[in-house]
Amino acid sequence: MGAATLIDLLKRHLKAHGITYAKVAERLGLSEARVKRMFSRHDFTLQRLEDVCRVADLDFAALARALSDEQASTTHLTADQEQEIISHPKLFLVALCAVGNWSLEQIIATYAISRIECIGYLAHLDKLRIIDLMPENRIRPLIGRTLTWLPDGPFQRYFRSRVEAEYLGSNFDRPDELFLFLNGMLSTKSAAELITRMRQLASEFAEMHRDDLGLAIGQRHGTSVLLATRPWEPKLFRALRRAQPSEVPRQPGAATPKQLRK
Repeated sequence: MGAATLIDLLKRHLKAHGITYAKVAERLGLSEARVKRMFSRHDFTLQRLEDVCRVADLDFAALARALSDEQASTTHLTADQEQEIISHPKLFLVALCAVGNWSLEQIIATYAISRIECIGYLAHLDKLRIIDLMPENRIRPLIGRTLTWLPDGPFQRYFRSRVEAEYLGSNFDRPDELFLFLNGMLSTKSAAELITRMRQLASEFAEMHRDDLGLAIGQRHGTSVLLATRPWEPKLFRALRRAQPSEVPRQPGAATPKQLRK
């Protein structure tokens, strides 16, 4: 278990529950600057870590379990796992709910799926190692929120053929919607930096999801973010490009530009 990762997890918990460094400092009899340094440098004794957990009303063992769950998360599936899930619509639905931290009761209260049927799907997902189906049908996701689809795999092909048009079919004019299409000329270095920042955004999205788990399900709504970047020029524009000198066809026996200069 990495101490730095554990402290970062505690920091996210404080933020999610509106507990400021100033409040931690007050409760521990320290200066706010000292608390900030503790978190930025990951400079904690075990006793100090337990003290901050107490301020956050958080059991240290629960924090350790949460870290263990994060570290055990799968970031990608096999092609067989992806194909098995999308081949059965109800299984696909239950899988999305399960990895989204829904409980059995929430799934059957929201969708027309019986308890026995839902438990069967959850057992199937357990067999596929998508979740752990625990005693009393509690669900422990084994999939991270930053799951990466296989390139041209079953999930990606399913999205292209069945979901893409529906997803992009909105006017994106609601306050909780946004559509951006950016175009520019980037160097290889800048493109790599952009991808790094997009991955950071994906991690922040996952953190927001975890932070909001304490809210009632009626206070949350399914939210999807589509991130993509690629070197690309529309075919219409590419067809208008001028041929480069090396691409100009030369008739047999014709002089080259170098020969003409001589």
